Amino acid sequence: MVKLSSAPVSLQCPWLVRFSSRRMKAHLMVLQQVARRTLTTTARRQVENQVPQKQKLFQADNGLPVHLKGGASDAVLYRATMGLTVMGTLFVLYELGKAALPQKKE
Repeated sequence: MVKLSSAPVSLQCPWLVRFSSRRMKAHLMVLQQVARRTLTTTARRQVENQVPQKQKLFQADNGLPVHLKGGASDAVLYRATMGLTVMGTLFVLYELGKAALPQKKE
């Protein structure tokens, strides 16, 4: 009967550890490829380059500022940003006034 050593595998056979780590790395690479393939099941769609059309749109001399030339969505974003800015400024002024003029305790 053969007695098995209780020493770690690396002390018993150092080449076995290197071999098993190479195999593990190879298995991980295969697993990554399989995972990538399963996540992308459809063919990639070709997209037309729209940069020239956007350049013409934004360089056109139509009297609009550049931040509004994108259309209605740009106007909505601009107005929302301005509204939030005004509301924030008013809130800060209110808080400063409240801190500068503390309430009197009776």
